[in-house]
Amino acid sequence: MTSAHSGSRVHVRRTYAGWVGTDVVLICLFAFLGHLAHYGTPSAAGIASTALPFLAAYLGVTAILRPWRRPAALLRTAVPLWAGTAAGGLALRVVLGESAALSFQVVALCVLAVFIVLPRSVATLLSPSRRSHRSAPTSPVRT
Repeated sequence: MTSAHSGSRVHVRRTYAGWVGTDVVLICLFAFLGHLAHYGTPSAAGIASTALPFLAAYLGVTAILRPWRRPAALLRTAVPLWAGTAAGGLALRVVLGESAALSFQVVALCVLAVFIVLPRSVATLLSPSRRSHRSAPTSPVRT
């Protein structure tokens, strides 16, 4: 016998796995685009050296936040995940002896905000539950 509650857990796990996969791909895309812009031809080692500190920070922040319950939540998940990934990734770069010039910090903060927060914002705006709340009357109609 299965319950509706166990079905919702499966849906949350699938949704969360989709967000993690999307985030990892977008963090790698950030590294790829940076190397493409600066070196013309990106190398696997160069992309890895840029992406790995941010991926490690992302995984660390994920362990702390435990966002699997509300993976698309803006204030509870997206903003702290973005801030922790960006700050942690930049800090790890410095600890590992990589550069973290001010211009790189600004670009990392902006691009990671777009890549981590924006998709969740769009998902929140397009979610069926949000649409049903907008269409519901705000006060009861008296007859």
